Amino acid sequence: MATRTTAMPEMAAEVPEAEPRAGRPGREPKGKEAVLAVLARAAEDEKFLAQLADNPAGALEEYYTLTPEEKAALASGDIKKIEGWVGKLDKRLATWLWCRLSQEKW
Repeated sequence: MATRTTAMPEMAAEVPEAEPRAGRPGREPKGKEAVLAVLARAAEDEKFLAQLADNPAGALEEYYTLTPEEKAALASGDIKKIEGWVGKLDKRLATWLWCRLSQEKW
């Protein structure tokens, strides 16, 4: 699995590839890595960010390893819950969550 290191003042987070890898069973990130993959993709891909804003359930559909609880937290922008799972997010990875909260759609 290809990863990038995202420098943070107190730690470095391993962020999996932002794009899902459909058709490669067993290679999809799970749990923390899947959540970080969604956040990284949202920070880098404006089209995906817009899809998340318009239809979070549809945008997250291709991330089939996310649990219903993870999908709900991502869809609602629940920063507290997500940071409880993955640790403190840097500004880049928190992009989607702050966008979602500013929409007041929860």
